[in-house]
Order: sequence, then structure tokens, then C-alpha cells
Amino acid sequence: MEQVTTENWQQDVDLIVEAAREAGDVARTFWGQSPEVWWKNGGVSPVSAADYAANEVLEARLRPARPGYGWLSEESEDDPVRLSARTLFVVDPIDGTRAFLAGRRTWCVSVAVVHDGRPVAGVLYAPAFGETFVAGPSGPATLNGTPITVDDSRPGEPVRFATGSEMLARLADEFAAGVERVKHVPSLAYRLAMIAAGRIDGTLVMKSSHDWDLAAADLILERAGGRLVTLAGEPVRYNGASASHGELYAASDWLLPKLLSSIRHS
Repeated sequence: MEQVTTENWQQDVDLIVEAAREAGDVARTFWGQSPEVWWKNGGVSPVSAADYAANEVLEARLRPARPGYGWLSEESEDDPVRLSARTLFVVDPIDGTRAFLAGRRTWCVSVAVVHDGRPVAGVLYAPAFGETFVAGPSGPATLNGTPITVDDSRPGEPVRFATGSEMLARLADEFAAGVERVKHVPSLAYRLAMIAAGRIDGTLVMKSSHDWDLAAADLILERAGGRLVTLAGEPVRYNGASASHGELYAASDWLLPKLLSSIRHS
């Protein structure tokens, strides 16, 4: 595969924003219309005609525009040739398919450009909310063109976490006592964007999330003053042989050290 590098990632930002919006608008035509559904991963994960239609739009817009980039999408067969590419698109045509099929609004199109294992451009387009989150290699993350930041420390107030009870049990009692659990948000990408926009303070991510769930939202959160990390506090690396990850933790920069120090080691 041809190796492609560029210092002008902003061109990629513009490209993926346009593609994500086009794909999201196509997916929205299926929303609430009971699209055909199939089951994958042993019958535990739904995929709909809307997922496939959005994926086709993204492939048609992005791959010809950057023929030297690799490709990793939840709804495309994985081609190991991507491992030889320093730069690739990482795509989830609909993150939050279960919410989409249930007629809920918490779903989005996620598109990232990853270079040397880290995202350099990312967009989340949530059509049902009319929201576009964008981040590039520098400058702030934006929501509909307006810069966003994580919420600052609020002494004495509970921290708002999106997490399941099994992950909450990993937290030390003293920290957990100050956590206010928010309503479940099935789209992991959108959940991370909520931290970036200051709507919640953090989330704990169970193992088996994937590159396509994370890459775009990871960059958006970073540019907004937060981080997504492993238990060791290391940034997530993308485009490995496996696209799956272990437990991850996301919060604003001020809160993350407290969160990591509170984790019970199993």
C-alpha cells in the first residue's frame, strides 16, 4: 500500500466532516422506519440496512479521495493490509445501532483519520440532535462550530459518570460515594463527546470496545481538555493487529488522576 503522510490534516478534517454528514443524512432516512436487521458476532450485535448504507457512502466518499490511506470500519471486512499503512480512516457508520433501532436519538456517525497509531482528525455527527463534533491535530474541539471544553472541578458536588454497575464496583468506596450515575448512553462515541462538551464528567469503558468506537471521540475529548486512557494511564493506540481494547477510563484532565487512583485492581 502506498504510504501517505501530510502536514495539512485540516484538509482531512474538512473531508471527513462532509462525508460523515452525508452518511448520517442517509442513515436518518432509515431511522424510525424499521430497517432490515441482521445479527453478527454470534448473534449478539445487531447491524441494520442503515449501517450498511451509511458505510457505503463513507467508502465512496473517502477511499477514492485518499487512495493511499488504509481502511478500518465496523461494517467492512477487515483487510490486514491496513497494518502497513501509517495513515488510515477508522469508521463506525452508526455508533449506537441499538439506540438507532429503538428510535432513540443517541446515535452518531464516527469518522477518524489515524496516523502512526493516534487520531489526527475526528468527527462525530449526531443527526437526530443536529450536532457535529469536530477536532483536528491542534486547536479546540468544536460543537457546531463553537469551541467546547470539559466541565471544571465542582468542589463538593457529585461527579457525573456514565457507567454500568459492574464497572462502578471497580471504584474504591470513597470515590464511588461521590459518583452520580447518569442514564445509560449506548453510543460509546457519543458518551465521550458528552464529557468533551461538559455534560458529564467521565465514563468507564468495559473491555472489548473497538477502534471504530473510540478514535474520533478520543481526539475530540483530548482537544476539549480530557483524556481516554488505559488503566496504566497510557493513551489508546489504534490500528493494531486487534482492533479490540481492554478496560478504558475517560474523564477531564483534573479528574482523571483521582479516577485512576481509585480503581480496585482485580
